[in-house]
Amino acid sequence: MFDAVSDLFNAFLGINWEVIFQLLSVALIVIAGPAVIFVLAFRNGNL
Repeated sequence: MFDAVSDLFNAFLGINWEVIFQLLSVALIVIAGPAVIFVLAFRNGNL
């Protein structure tokens, strides 16, 4: 029982969280561009 919990805990410790957050940041920046275009089109170019 404790081996399974220990393995799960070690899996979370082994994750490189910096890379995860960097990829998340890049994804948000990439999504922001088309989102602005969509908002402009939805509001007929009037911000």
